[in-house]
Amino acid sequence: MDMAPASISSNPRSVEEIYKDFTARRGGLVRALTSDVDDFYSSCDPDKENLCLYGLPNGGWAVAPPAEEVPPEMPEPALGINFARDGMQRRDWLSLVAVHSDSWLISVAFFFGARLNANDRKRLFSMISDLPSVFEAFSDRKHGRDRSGVDSSGKSRHSSKRGSDSHVKSSRAAAPAAKDYDDDDEDDEEHTETFCGTCGGLYNANEFWIGCDICERWFHGKCVRITPARAEHIKHYKCPDCSSKKMRQ
Repeated sequence: MDMAPASISSNPRSVEEIYKDFTARRGGLVRALTSDVDDFYSSCDPDKENLCLYGLPNGGWAVAPPAEEVPPEMPEPALGINFARDGMQRRDWLSLVAVHSDSWLISVAFFFGARLNANDRKRLFSMISDLPSVFEAFSDRKHGRDRSGVDSSGKSRHSSKRGSDSHVKSSRAAAPAAKDYDDDDEDDEEHTETFCGTCGGLYNANEFWIGCDICERWFHGKCVRITPARAEHIKHYKCPDCSSKKMRQ
């Protein structure tokens, strides 16, 4: 996903705005290193000039040359990641990019949060610290954790809410009549990971998830402030983004 750096900047000001910007950029970086990893890998051609991996405020990612302005409008990610691609094992190179991506995310958040007071900065970075790092998300994907209970579309098909219109991922312990994937290796090979549409975290069967009926993305219940008890009374769930879009129409 190549894109000019001009579309990479944003100007969040409040704690909530900076956190939303952080989670969107983080989600894009996680996708680049996991579900979109083949596209990302091919984009980092060592024969090209210095390239950087950017997480975008719209939740996407971009491999592009660095900004030409000096000093740049905002902190820049690690420069020249493409040059090391063929000189390292693929996993080691991706791990290195993940660590540098975490460093960049923190620097961008601190750049936007520099004008916050001490209490707001503490609250912001406490919220950030509650999320898995890009490196942790990449490592989870690499080791294939929590794959059972997820079908080929990345959604649970045996949670306690699948009988209703709302898509909800409950914990494995609460899911009735869960299929035993230990007896079906072929089905298990087709499972793919699901990532939270808010924080980009990898699906974990021990956490409560809910799916949006409009955009079909999945979310940690805690990220969209929906509890299992509240979900039982929701027939059609709309995520915050889809709800705000309808209000603007």
